[in-house]
Amino acid sequence: MQKQQDLYPTRIDDQPRIVDRVDPVVYSDPVTRGPLDYAQLDDFEHKGFLHVPEFFSGDTVATLQDALHHTRQAEAGSGRAEVVEEPDSGEVRSVFAVHRDYPVFGELCRDQRLLRAVFQLLGSDAYIHQSRINFKPGFRGKEFYWHSDFETWHAEDGMPRMRAVSCLIPMTPNNQYNGALMLIPGSHRHYISCVGETPQNHYKQSLKQQRTGVPDDDSLRWLVDKYGIEAPATGPGSVLFFDCNVMHGSNSNISPFPRSNVFMVFNSVYNTLQAPFSADSPRPEFLATRQPRPLGADKTAPTPAASRRSHAI
Repeated sequence: MQKQQDLYPTRIDDQPRIVDRVDPVVYSDPVTRGPLDYAQLDDFEHKGFLHVPEFFSGDTVATLQDALHHTRQAEAGSGRAEVVEEPDSGEVRSVFAVHRDYPVFGELCRDQRLLRAVFQLLGSDAYIHQSRINFKPGFRGKEFYWHSDFETWHAEDGMPRMRAVSCLIPMTPNNQYNGALMLIPGSHRHYISCVGETPQNHYKQSLKQQRTGVPDDDSLRWLVDKYGIEAPATGPGSVLFFDCNVMHGSNSNISPFPRSNVFMVFNSVYNTLQAPFSADSPRPEFLATRQPRPLGADKTAPTPAASRRSHAI
């Protein structure tokens, strides 16, 4: 298969660049049916993210929280490649491919209401590009530095276009004290081309602390001066949808309150991975699905129509 033109080059120049996005933000037709209404889709297009409270029932949340607790106990000290430990304490930091290895999370990624919302945003069926749980324990949970997910997925996985969305599903309260996700609203309209070649097997270091593929100080300051920073307070039962290119990060957690989130990354079936654009070899399958299985959103389900304005940039 012929490789697509690289519209978002990165890690090839000795100076960073800010490139305007050329892809849509919301791909669906204006009247696509689904759980997100006009105002919500408009908000996502404008900011690059959308917080939806009370998306899941209390029973669903309780089931997910039990599964999260079991996952953490099962993976502590397992030594599996899918498990990332905190660099200092050795506590579990992240567990990847949870939709594959744990049935509860496999069912979560097939939740029809979630899939119909994803279909509204991506305009197509989707598959799981990546799933993970991020733990940020109290007192010792380390930060996740500012980054665009798409920059890494493009450079190291070969994701060609900006047609993927992440769903953050909180398992604990996320607030100003325990390192809630911070996002730069509007930053999804700009792509930061980073400097520095991708090291061999970069993921082994970057999952603990990322240095290559992060924005330079001047570009980050330009984004924040232009758009500001928001840190939505989220809690169990809600969902935070965010665009693959929105700039985000989180502070360390020195509070006593742990912060745990499930992430499901949905990629359009029309945006499947190619060879990496800025790395010698692709990352492992547990980080980037190269054999996609479409999830099959039920687009005929009786949910309100979401008429809205054009989503042209």
